[in-house]
Amino acid sequence: MENPEQVPSRRSFLKTLGLAGTAAAAVPSSLANAGTAPMYLNLVKSHSSTAANDKVRIGLIGTGGMGIGDTETALMVEGTEVIAACDLYDGRLRRAKELWGDGLFTTKDYRQVLERSDVDVIINGTTDHWHEKISTDAMRKGKHVYCEKPMVQKVEDGHTLIKVQKETGKVFQVGSQFASSIIIAKAKELLKAGDIGELVFAEAQYDRHSAMGAWQYSIPPDASPQTVDWDTYLGTAKKREWDPKRFFRWRNYQDYGTGVAGDLYVHLLTTLHTITGSKGPNRVYASGGLRFWKDGRDVPDIHLAIFDYPQTPEHPEFNLTTRSNFVDGGGGGYLVRLVGTEGDLSVGWDSLTVRHHKLPKAPGMSIGNFPKDQQEAYLKEYKKMYPERPEMEGPREMIYKVPKDYKGDRYEHFVNFFDSVRNQKPVVEDATFGLRACGPTQCGNISLFKKQIVNWDPNTMKIMNAV
Repeated sequence: MENPEQVPSRRSFLKTLGLAGTAAAAVPSSLANAGTAPMYLNLVKSHSSTAANDKVRIGLIGTGGMGIGDTETALMVEGTEVIAACDLYDGRLRRAKELWGDGLFTTKDYRQVLERSDVDVIINGTTDHWHEKISTDAMRKGKHVYCEKPMVQKVEDGHTLIKVQKETGKVFQVGSQFASSIIIAKAKELLKAGDIGELVFAEAQYDRHSAMGAWQYSIPPDASPQTVDWDTYLGTAKKREWDPKRFFRWRNYQDYGTGVAGDLYVHLLTTLHTITGSKGPNRVYASGGLRFWKDGRDVPDIHLAIFDYPQTPEHPEFNLTTRSNFVDGGGGGYLVRLVGTEGDLSVGWDSLTVRHHKLPKAPGMSIGNFPKDQQEAYLKEYKKMYPERPEMEGPREMIYKVPKDYKGDRYEHFVNFFDSVRNQKPVVEDATFGLRACGPTQCGNISLFKKQIVNWDPNTMKIMNAV
């Protein structure tokens, strides 16, 4: 059901970006010690071979761009195979067989995939408004689930998935692969070690400047009510006449997607929460609008938000600003930056830059407007309070880079997922983590459309004033 995202920056985003794991990711704390820049981060771990009889068999539901990308990445992990695929467009089912063989079982009814006893895990690559229903049904049928982000379209659906995950005991992992990267693992390590002092501010941006980046996905020439199961696709959404744009460019519509916030800010919050250990913000305010892509969509192409994070045992009070601009004449850009009292951490596509800049112990003087006798008196006391002492200085900037043979965070995310499936280990990004990443983004959408501050309880994971 999901569409291709073929803009080059998106491809590199899916392929190479590394964004950190929790303890379950088994990332060693000794990644690249500080030294001369650049340093190269070690691989997350050495992945042991898997016995042939330990194969994990995949059923893909939603064979659009994300579904195909996820499955191709999953198949890179030893001991996996795809045996079934489901989509509501005939052409995608033909494409699935072109990719994975004529023997692949294909259907337009996802329930047929869930009924198969030879399917172990489901990759849920459908539109946002189908995430909860299909994931719930899959776990209740005994399947483990890898669900694309955002985990859910609506907060209440997130609580359903948390409940079902606990009741069934099935492995459920959200597909914001940033949670499994060595880059963010290193950022987490450095922040915890006090490398940039105390966190006071964070900023994130994800700008684009292309039609594909703005979700103007290609529509196949044979798209019609005869090749697409339109009624099933609508599901719980408002009933409408056939509209190929709403099927193939679904991210542009509130009925099926979650806009910029759900598509991109979920990744940014996943990154931040992984680095800081945060449960989330308690206040959200957003603004923006539709500036350029006036193609019938009902979501903005510029989205700005402020997230207030309260003090917790995990971190001090700080603020986060986010920005996404789909008509960035500067060419687009990506940034995740954490600012502390003694430096900052900046996450790039394949690197991490750390800058150190401590406040001097001596505050400096502004005594030029004092009379001479007062200047002399002040200077005498100042030198007593702040005597000059030579101190060693470390490097002002450190750059950490991933090694050339690093397969990327998306690959590592699937390695972690299949490890949990095989060995019942805790997942890197479970339903609770997933809701704490996407719940605040729903608050941002509410804030933007209602023009009001929205409060979020990061502990109970509930919106407090969305009437």
